[in-house]
Amino acid sequence: MTLSSTPELDPARDYPLASRRPELLRTPTGKRLDELTMEAVLAGDVAPEDLRIAPATLRLQAQIADQVGRRQLAQNFRRAAELTALPDELVLSIYHALRPRASTKRQLEEIAGRLEREFSATLCAGLVREAADVYERRDILAS
Repeated sequence: MTLSSTPELDPARDYPLASRRPELLRTPTGKRLDELTMEAVLAGDVAPEDLRIAPATLRLQAQIADQVGRRQLAQNFRRAAELTALPDELVLSIYHALRPRASTKRQLEEIAGRLEREFSATLCAGLVREAADVYERRDILAS
């Protein structure tokens, strides 16, 4: 489901989504929330991928956050939606690379470029570039 095919959400009516608008939520494999039962788990019908959050769900959460004036939280949800496409190991390596004095500016710029090229994660790439600039100004880049 794309955000453009989603009805405009009303935070007062629709939040929390899982209890008030569960029909809008799907797992990354397309299962509905009501399909995630103990019986389905025991029958082997629920895979680990079914328990992860879907990017569409994160975008819906961003829409709700925007509507209640929580712009930074909305951006975090949008970046999280981009991160769902990345392998877990890459997310962890980026996390470590973003620690002060852990990376050079060039290394952070390479990470940002990879995020854009390989994953179309432009918001995350922008955050990594912003971190590189801030770290440079604060002199907390690796040598």
